[in-house]
Amino acid sequence: MSTSEEIVRVAAKGDGVTASGRHVALSAPGDRVLPDGTLEFGPHHAEPPCRHFGRCGGCQLQHLDEEVLAGFVRDRVLNAAEGQGLIPEHVAPVHLSPPSTRRRATLRAINGGGKPLIGFNEGASHRVVDMRECHVLHPDLFDLIAPLRDMLAPRRDKYAVEISLTLVNQGVDCAIKGLTLEGLVQTEALLDFCRDHGLARLTLDQGYGAETFWEPVPVTISFTGSDVAMPAGAFLQATADGEAALVGAAREWLAECRKVADLFAGLGTFAFALAGSARVTAAEASREALLACRAAAGRAGLPVEVQHRDLFRNPLRPEELSPFDGVVLDPPRAGAREQVMQLAASAVPRIVYVSCNPSSWARDGRVLVDAGYRLADLKPVGQFRWSNHVELVSLFVR
Repeated sequence: MSTSEEIVRVAAKGDGVTASGRHVALSAPGDRVLPDGTLEFGPHHAEPPCRHFGRCGGCQLQHLDEEVLAGFVRDRVLNAAEGQGLIPEHVAPVHLSPPSTRRRATLRAINGGGKPLIGFNEGASHRVVDMRECHVLHPDLFDLIAPLRDMLAPRRDKYAVEISLTLVNQGVDCAIKGLTLEGLVQTEALLDFCRDHGLARLTLDQGYGAETFWEPVPVTISFTGSDVAMPAGAFLQATADGEAALVGAAREWLAECRKVADLFAGLGTFAFALAGSARVTAAEASREALLACRAAAGRAGLPVEVQHRDLFRNPLRPEELSPFDGVVLDPPRAGAREQVMQLAASAVPRIVYVSCNPSSWARDGRVLVDAGYRLADLKPVGQFRWSNHVELVSLFVR
């Protein structure tokens, strides 16, 4: 290269891209790639706040300022929509969750040269970055990293452990997979760890399935003022802030509806929010989640009916959907093709589709639009700050 080139956009995995199509890691729009391959930073290049950035796989975009970061989230969603020929009538401003608000994360711990290393993997690697700071995790989660390291330090055996941390009403819910306890001394040491650090719960999988090791009082999570029992491993939105953005859009768009179906309802994130103005039927395949949702709705006296239903194998059919004037669905990453095909054949006037995968959402959205729905509104959401993982909430109407 004999002349410099300007970075004009950010690719899906976080690399900067020049007009000629050259990909340059850790570059931002406005940066210039000089003939010797070095970068001359432009006005949108931010100083990464974390010492681990560039190695840790938890973040890919700390080098972007807020304007470009929001644009990245927006473009990921809009590019997926345009790839399926979807044209939203309105696009809401991007919602970015603030730093240090992530309330759930899965980390790895290994015995690295006789001492424990705990953190996220390096990008595209199985090597563990020993986390000494984190600007993504909620402080209550990060504050447990050093104690976990101290707890593992006396062990001399080789281990590779998965540690999942979730912030719940009672504190931190910790699940450890792959750690075996040998004898009374290790068992008592782990009990002391739970007690000394006020864990809400510790679930331990020693190779035979997860078992509750410590839970002084039942663990709960709150949705729109209702406390719901939190089964170990149950799904929870990554940040309370991001959850509020998704729920707020659903409530606004379905405000006039009087009977709503909440599909892939989980613990009731959307059901409890919508039950104030509508009767809600919540469909969920996980028996533990639906029982928790049903019990909480009963205690709160909310009009939520819960159905045990595997919507992949047995989606709600058009005749079952006919009583509803609104539907909200929040499926897994693969999308909800079978259920969406049934919705497309129904007469439901308003469908709110929440997604953590713009590609599968756009494929499903094409089915709805081909059946006569319009993509009336679209809101990109960046819950996973500084990550190339983006989410959205959308409204389809007839």
